[in-house]
Amino acid sequence: MRGVNGLLLGVALALLSACMVPSAKQKANQPITYTPMKDNVRPAPRFKLEKPSVLDEAEPDKAPAKQTPAANVPLPDKIVRVLIAENSKSAYIKHTGRVNIYTQDKSKKYKISNAGTVSIKPAKNGQVQVGTLVAKQPIFIEPVGNTTLTLDKNGYTGTFQVIPNANTFTIIERTPLENYLYGVLPHEMHHTWALEALKAQAVAARTYTLKSIENKSEEPFDLYNDVRSQVYRGSAQVYDSVKKAVDQTRGQVLSYKGELFYTYYHGNCGGGTDHVSIWNEKAPHIKPLAGASCKFDSHSQSFNFKQDIAKSLAEKYARAQGLKGTLSSVKISKKTSTGRANLLTLKTSGGSKQVRCADFRIATGMRSCKITKITVGTTKMHVEGHGYGHGIGMCQDGAHGMAKQNYNYKQILKQYYPGSTLAVVR
Repeated sequence: MRGVNGLLLGVALALLSACMVPSAKQKANQPITYTPMKDNVRPAPRFKLEKPSVLDEAEPDKAPAKQTPAANVPLPDKIVRVLIAENSKSAYIKHTGRVNIYTQDKSKKYKISNAGTVSIKPAKNGQVQVGTLVAKQPIFIEPVGNTTLTLDKNGYTGTFQVIPNANTFTIIERTPLENYLYGVLPHEMHHTWALEALKAQAVAARTYTLKSIENKSEEPFDLYNDVRSQVYRGSAQVYDSVKKAVDQTRGQVLSYKGELFYTYYHGNCGGGTDHVSIWNEKAPHIKPLAGASCKFDSHSQSFNFKQDIAKSLAEKYARAQGLKGTLSSVKISKKTSTGRANLLTLKTSGGSKQVRCADFRIATGMRSCKITKITVGTTKMHVEGHGYGHGIGMCQDGAHGMAKQNYNYKQILKQYYPGSTLAVVR
């Protein structure tokens, strides 16, 4: 998913965008349990949605409705497992207070009462060493009370699980869902933006998270900490605005026909979002992701763009598509109704071929497929157009624009996910 003002993890990752819910309270270090599929019968959704509100029936007036904070309703908090580091050969975890360190089976354990640093490194015979504890099984670092853990300048409040991998190790944070969202929101939408926009982002991020972990019971972790899932840098620092947005929408998710869906979002749609199929051909065709008009994003600097891209990146992509020789032109061969390029024709000295603009954008780092001009020079490809990101789901600049015009978060969600239902997860 998209980070604030183009936070990138490499060109490809930065431009990729980017449910299981417990029925009883989940303990922090319990494995997440799932109901397996049996035969060809699809199991009932493993969550309960209460107080549904079809967003198409939201009040048409712009005045924000008075809401009873969802945080007043006690709700169980899902534990999510976030990949913090992988294939590491050394790490130093700073802790501000007491920590408990123990093996998964708790046959070995000890505690450190004062602030300090715990070192992690691979040990012999596929083991891992955490502090003074050495084992071939996962080792946990559990902060006690208000203790925070710091890795690579990012602060975390959940429990670290260190998993040995031959000569390396992986670190996974196990943290409550709502705490995770405290760490996601400021990296996906600026914390100074209007509260109603942040609340819409909180609902979208919560829904996306729960949908993403639906079928992860056999995986060692649920989510990446970058744009492959959502950008997350720990929840030790929580902005007041972010806390309000998460707490006031606590447990609230979007569904369509009784099921969660991937609530994609992006920076700026350039005047209208598009059907999810132009970006992800395998995505289900559902109304909330079928595209929506937008007249609220033109205030942003991201609405218009001019960009020079190294010609070598485009030629590298062309070669991967079987085109040899020097790139001579890139033409739009098919557009959507909103003006977003769907198909491009690449022409080289060795031939020409139609390609999906969504793939070309990821490969080259192009800001958007809503292109108004594209020319190929000697060393650079010049592109002009509108928007930033894939253009599917919620337009974050549009959400901000709506909030500044006094629309509430329900109306924002209605605008960008039409036909969806807002409900509380139990």
